[in-house]
Amino acid sequence: MTDTEEKNSDGLQSVILTMSIIEQVVRTPKGVGVTNLANALGTSKSRIHRHLQTLVQQGYVFQQDDSERYEVGSRLLSLGQSVFDNMGLIRAANDPLLDLRDALGHSAVASQLTPEGMLVIATVPGRASIEIGVRVGSILSFHGSAQGKVATAFSSQAFQARVLRNRLELFTPETIVSPTILAEEFEVIRRQGWAVAPNQAALGLNTLASPIFNASGMVCGAVGIVDMIQFVGEVPSNEHIERTKTTAERISRLLGYSG
Repeated sequence: MTDTEEKNSDGLQSVILTMSIIEQVVRTPKGVGVTNLANALGTSKSRIHRHLQTLVQQGYVFQQDDSERYEVGSRLLSLGQSVFDNMGLIRAANDPLLDLRDALGHSAVASQLTPEGMLVIATVPGRASIEIGVRVGSILSFHGSAQGKVATAFSSQAFQARVLRNRLELFTPETIVSPTILAEEFEVIRRQGWAVAPNQAALGLNTLASPIFNASGMVCGAVGIVDMIQFVGEVPSNEHIERTKTTAERISRLLGYSG
């Protein structure tokens, strides 16, 4: 084995041990100590302790001041909740997205609110011969996409302020990068319950989006239709607006929202 292969092997074993420690901590609701971890994983207590300290520093595990046991940390809880929310939103969106596409013929998209932007989690292609849409896994901006604007408009004032403080990238000449104008648009979006972004993410493209709420009553995502601006106008038709809003409300109810 070469030096490089040996280093790669050591690194891989370290990753495997770290993941094994996390699994043991998760499976022990009342916490687990260094000795038990070392015995369960067949390694030394000093090695376990080093890994645990790194996990504590990163927020993945937590140790009470008066205890020798390690428990699940806030960062790991947050990741787990994100996965749960993501899967729940995907399941809830599947049939409504299909119905929305079948009713209007445009590509239908569902996205999840994340700190970085709107994560596209599900899409249904439109019926046009030229496919217009976005890829699953894409991150849409808060200011240059209809999904991002509608989710931001229904988020807290603090979240809106954070979006407006950040650098607002100019994707096209039509992208709104003025914090003042965006703040005014957020107010309009909140009153009407939907948002558009004609030519703002890409020239010739428009999206109409409405917010999705979870069981806690907080905005967690958005659903929308995507097509060329000649088919989804800057001022959408009443049918486009009502069907998109109804789809968002349907998904919200499936997530437990009762508002």
